[in-house]
Amino acid sequence: MEDAVFFNRDLSWLSFNERVLLEADKATVPLLERIKFLSIYSSNLDEFYRVRIPVLMALDELGKDTERRSDYELAKTEIDRQQQKYGSILAEQIIPELATHQVYWIYNKPMPANISAKVADVFFTEILAYIHSIRIDDDLSDFFAENNKLYQVVILEDQQGRERLELINIPSDTIPRLYAITENNDKYIVFLEDIIKHKMAYLFPDDQIKGVFNLKITRDAELKIEDVDDEDVTASLERQLEARDFGFATRFLCEPGIPLRNLYYLIYRLNLQKASIVEGGTYHNLKDLSSFPLSDAIYSYPKWPAIKSLQINEKETLFDDILKKDILINVPYQSYDPILRFFNEAANDQNVVEIYTTLYRVAHDSRIVSALSTASRNGKRVVVMVELKARFDEANNIKWAKQMKAAGVKIIYSNIDLKVHAKVALVKRAFNGTYDYLGLLATGNLNESTAKFYTDQILLTAHRPMLEELEALFGFLSKSKKAPSAEDMIEFKHLLVAQFNLQQRFLDLIQREIDHAKNGQASGITIKLNNLEEQVLITKLYEAAQAGVKIKLIVRGICCLLPGKTGLSENISVTRIVDRYLEHGRIFVFENNGNPEVFMGSADWMNRNIYSRIEVCFPVYNEELKELLLRIINLQLNDNVQESIYLLLQQKITNQTRL
Repeated sequence: MEDAVFFNRDLSWLSFNERVLLEADKATVPLLERIKFLSIYSSNLDEFYRVRIPVLMALDELGKDTERRSDYELAKTEIDRQQQKYGSILAEQIIPELATHQVYWIYNKPMPANISAKVADVFFTEILAYIHSIRIDDDLSDFFAENNKLYQVVILEDQQGRERLELINIPSDTIPRLYAITENNDKYIVFLEDIIKHKMAYLFPDDQIKGVFNLKITRDAELKIEDVDDEDVTASLERQLEARDFGFATRFLCEPGIPLRNLYYLIYRLNLQKASIVEGGTYHNLKDLSSFPLSDAIYSYPKWPAIKSLQINEKETLFDDILKKDILINVPYQSYDPILRFFNEAANDQNVVEIYTTLYRVAHDSRIVSALSTASRNGKRVVVMVELKARFDEANNIKWAKQMKAAGVKIIYSNIDLKVHAKVALVKRAFNGTYDYLGLLATGNLNESTAKFYTDQILLTAHRPMLEELEALFGFLSKSKKAPSAEDMIEFKHLLVAQFNLQQRFLDLIQREIDHAKNGQASGITIKLNNLEEQVLITKLYEAAQAGVKIKLIVRGICCLLPGKTGLSENISVTRIVDRYLEHGRIFVFENNGNPEVFMGSADWMNRNIYSRIEVCFPVYNEELKELLLRIINLQLNDNVQESIYLLLQQKITNQTRL
């Protein structure tokens, strides 16, 4: 690793998840928020096991004959270390701090006698209806341990001394995972599985209970979508979604202490021989801590109401304001209302004739989709590019696509090999014999729910040449091609669009900074991203750094670039910010000899974004908005509280996983 030029993407991602864990480790963070960071960490790790571990396991099998530790082994080592940290934060900080507030979290402890009767009442009135058991030595042809579902294995001994295993479902997807039980002035927080365990004798009255252990199985989440016509794409995807939870097992997580003979029997009977067997903590699926039953305001962040950013004259519309000048919305600090109003006005403005938009991750109760459906019913031509392959949002997107199609919206699906990740919308309004063009270009999804806790930038503009290019892009998207052919080539002069010109434009912009530096002119590059992996662009940044260009990067997640490396990247710094909101915006600043150019957009610099997606980045031409974005970036670069020097975390993981 000493001579590496690129840092391992999976270890880099794990360092990001550790950064999330460090928020739970901070005494300055309110108690309930610390618990939520533990939940986020667990949820992230579950997704890592569903998405990345299958890839690493496959590569591990291919490289068995090498002496070098595989990426799979390195990742497992790092995860084990982080899990130890997780456990110590819980046991040594969170649980004792709760107790000082007379909140007693029953975590891997016997059930207190003073609440036993109330726990029993909860079991019989709220839980028992959802419990069923499966005898492990019976025919299991009709049973399949589902992905990420919780189970308990019960080791029983009958009156003749014969041992058997029963599997109990933990119905946490139907009823609460955590229950709050009040006794006098004290509050007790109890896990659902502990309540079931407490009353296990009721379920098996004729047997002796020799042990109860918690289990969870994680399965591969990759979809194998069929290449079919648009008419059948939703049916094909729905079939795949039904099968997703029945993918091959990647991890079998078991509570410590289960006898090996019972563990191996479970592995055999449940067909888990190829899974990674992990001895975890007592409890699994701790992402459920997001609904920890503690509501007092003192345990949470103080409220930060969104600022109403626009004051529109009652006699005018939002569209009138956009036609006057560009508007920038910074969520969640500023209200998302102008975005909802953009679609609402488009649906009901008598002069609007056409609406185009992309939808990637949609709110479960999306008012934007409702506005698009209304627009179609009002006689407007509405064209929506719905990305059905947005991981873990596929079912929600299918639902909305069907609803919009029923309202007369023309739905476009992307080719199975090309995701559309762009966050854009275009409205055409007939006016005085011509058209007004009004556009929305964003760094994040058109989703009013995530806009409450994702930091993103949304540009509302009437810049005609840029929006005409956007119209041409929608023309290409309507063809649902795998990639643009010669006849599809669009000459983008303003937009940077992956599959067309995005990578080359960024390379050219970096090269210009190199030329400025070599000529003694002002140069510099500042970039904010979620993830940085793509090696062509990273190599170009190295070239710029070696030419004397100062490069400042804010990278929240994966960063395969190695900053501060002698002879390679001394002029590059990388910071990571994790706080109460998820940093999600992508902003690109090129100094350009004292005349900075600023771009925003949907594209991270990942292989998938550059080579297998449609992404849209766009320039910010308005000088006031450009100055505002520069101030936001500089504010984050000067953050000495929530930022972390990425290099330090990267070096720590490298040292701990080195041979």
